[in-house]
Amino acid sequence: MCGILGYTGSRPATPLLLAGLARLEYRGYDSAGICVASSNGNGRADFEIVRAAGKLPALVERVRAERPSGSTGIGHTRWATHGPATVANAQPLLGGGRQVVAVQNGIVENHAELRAELSGRGYHFSSDTDAECIPHLIEFYMSEGMDLAGAVRAAARRLRGANAVVAMAAGEPDRLVAMRVGHAGGLVIGTGNGEGLVASDLATISPHARDFYYLGAGEVAEITAGGVTLTGLDGSIISRPPSQVPEAPARPRADLLSGTPPPVP
Repeated sequence: MCGILGYTGSRPATPLLLAGLARLEYRGYDSAGICVASSNGNGRADFEIVRAAGKLPALVERVRAERPSGSTGIGHTRWATHGPATVANAQPLLGGGRQVVAVQNGIVENHAELRAELSGRGYHFSSDTDAECIPHLIEFYMSEGMDLAGAVRAAARRLRGANAVVAMAAGEPDRLVAMRVGHAGGLVIGTGNGEGLVASDLATISPHARDFYYLGAGEVAEITAGGVTLTGLDGSIISRPPSQVPEAPARPRADLLSGTPPPVP
């Protein structure tokens, strides 16, 4: 199973993403990547994407060299289905106009149909994956005047199969939008302390938040540092209280960027 992680807040996103992806290694994967939104000073962001085939140490080496910086980002561990385990097929994946980036768990059953439609609209595909049609499709709907959340809902209504997706837009640099259609792998959102997170499992983000929302099928979450808004695919607001878990001592972990091992208990 693939793994998803997203963060928005005030802390540097890169170390949090790498540590979170390490927590998701148990799910199995053969490539990994992160994307950090780096502010360009005019209310928009440039996407800094670092990807690698193989296990996390290969990604960490690339991150050491490129040092992406920013306080909003997404990460992914991929188990190859459509296309081999290569850098080009690793996620996150970028839309053709570099306005949207997304990660996905699941299978887009109608990807060939969507690829043909989007190629006809001038979108260029750079991977063998079924997932790449998602950022292109979101970007297309944004070009029609929708905001990121509206475009994600519109894209979700076009997908066949089970999919869990988290997306960012260059024009909304402090926001993540997550959606789940069908019975794809779960997504859980954590909020609090001026931070918003989303991941494939609770353990990955529980050290950082105590309020949690489990995303149901046919639901979309707009995540900011100030909280989360849940909607249906039709845009209707979903109101439900968060779940909470008691605090527990964090398990010591290695510092992935420095290579410093955790203390021996």
